Amino acid sequence: MNLMFWLGWIVIRSVAVVVFRIRIMDNRNIPAEGPFILACNHISYYDPPLVGASSPRLVHFMAKKELFRNRLFGWLISATKAHPINRRGFDRKAIEITTGILKSGQGLTIFPEGTRSQSDSFLSPHPGVGLLARRNMVPVVPVYINGANRLKECFLGRNRLGTIFGRPIGTDKIAEFSDDREGYRNLAVYIMERIGELKKEFLDRNGLTPEPVH
Repeated sequence: MNLMFWLGWIVIRSVAVVVFRIRIMDNRNIPAEGPFILACNHISYYDPPLVGASSPRLVHFMAKKELFRNRLFGWLISATKAHPINRRGFDRKAIEITTGILKSGQGLTIFPEGTRSQSDSFLSPHPGVGLLARRNMVPVVPVYINGANRLKECFLGRNRLGTIFGRPIGTDKIAEFSDDREGYRNLAVYIMERIGELKKEFLDRNGLTPEPVH
């Protein structure tokens, strides 16, 4: 199954580089070994494959369970390390799957907002990313993705498709947050703040102007 992931990685990475001139920044911040969480903002259906193709390591990700209803498509995304999640409530099975991924020493991509933002502004994060990080005590690498919701503009050179990876939030910092719902929520907010800092850095380093807030 890893063959399918890396085949998809090559295809998506090639298209992103050749067609959309993606800029991948600081992915050396991903730990070379051991479990980790990639926590990324969410603006497009293309975010999971683009974040995965920006990582030098294999990463799993969670996808809404409705995407698995089509057997062929469900098989395809499962082969590229997608796992179903019920977004309408607490999903104990998804927690077990994600915990198993981390305990096996692998990487996991999480979108703390839970769903796609309809603008370039962030949504309030759900506590799930805080729960997984705190209970499993694994580093969290904040990630900002830009332009995935404006691929035409990126193709025409009016925007920049790119990802930027921040320095990991280590387990010492994660341990400062309490192991309860309030602590999980506060940790999720802190992670989103770090993603916000990466957004500013990405825009500054690429000479881009933030979208006006309406």
